[in-house]
Amino acid sequence: MQTVQPKSYPAINFSEKFKLFSEQWSPKVVAELNDYQFKIVRIEGDFIWHDHPETDEAFIVLDGELRIDFRDGFVTIRPGEMYVVPKGVEHKPYAEREVRLMLIEPRGVLNTGHEGGERTAQNDVWI
Repeated sequence: MQTVQPKSYPAINFSEKFKLFSEQWSPKVVAELNDYQFKIVRIEGDFIWHDHPETDEAFIVLDGELRIDFRDGFVTIRPGEMYVVPKGVEHKPYAEREVRLMLIEPRGVLNTGHEGGERTAQNDVWI
């Protein structure tokens, strides 16, 4: 009788994925769920004001402390916390020191929304 080896199903290890890149403000796709992408990103400093008129955007902080500024206030997100920016709400992420975080958003969403500019990252890059 032949023995069948069980198939291996590797988990996605965020620490290992973060070792594969060093650039900041350039989200990398690590998984998809239906039409949604799970992206990891390193950020430090100030981003640009932007919004996403068609979709909400989830920020999950894995390491560091992230502040998301709004026109009328801000939210601080620490490791193990998350915040969902509602669609159409103008926001500007900021990190005093490097933050490692995960974004969850539909496939094809640009990091700068419709603002464009030099901070617009190449989209749908898998790592």
